[in-house]
Amino acid sequence: MSVRSTQVDSLPTMGRPDAGVVLVSTWRVGTPERQKAAVEAVAGAWRSRPWPDVGPLSYSVYTGEDGDTLLHYSQWRSMEDYREFSGTSRDGRNAEIDAAVPGIERVGLHAYELYRSTVLAPGGPEREPGCVVIVDVEFDGPDPARQRDWVDTVFEALATDPGLHPGGIAGHFHVSTDGTRVLNYAQWESAEAHIEALGGTGGVGAPTPQWREVHGYPGVTGGGVARYTPALSLSAGV
Repeated sequence: MSVRSTQVDSLPTMGRPDAGVVLVSTWRVGTPERQKAAVEAVAGAWRSRPWPDVGPLSYSVYTGEDGDTLLHYSQWRSMEDYREFSGTSRDGRNAEIDAAVPGIERVGLHAYELYRSTVLAPGGPEREPGCVVIVDVEFDGPDPARQRDWVDTVFEALATDPGLHPGGIAGHFHVSTDGTRVLNYAQWESAEAHIEALGGTGGVGAPTPQWREVHGYPGVTGGGVARYTPALSLSAGV
């Protein structure tokens, strides 16, 4: 069995072909100080151990601008790999993290597949995002065709929008494996650019018929928008 080190990056590689499933979850930690301590504990727990042979392709952590939450985004070959890792390698890492930052509340683990990605402005792939905006959409029941149709409707709205904000870099639209959710992992130059793009309207799009179709899409029952700062991205080294 080979022993691999842990490589530290700023962001994961989106759309890698070997990632069959993406897991997204949230931790609530309470304060900005505990956010920072939890990120440091995650880095320490992973870097002090060899990278697992059966484990994530990448594991990334983002700090919420609310001063409370951490977003966890991990890429896996399959759910079977995740289950094997959970049974053999997860508990020791979590115990070390919990010892450093007691009282972490782990909520909302969902499994996704990446469906479509788009570059929103020239030079997008080369621009470093200072902010990741997570757009969550929930439907009233499982329907994989509806998930994809909603995303396709967004793409039509983006393609026909006469004035997208230049601070948007890229959007990566994920569909949940249970058919009930869509998650857009949107990369922005900064939180300020995203706030400016919203312009107090609650959405980044112009008031076009295509965007009205998105906002009035039948069967959408909930969701939300949250801004995060990239904090840590880990993957297997050599």
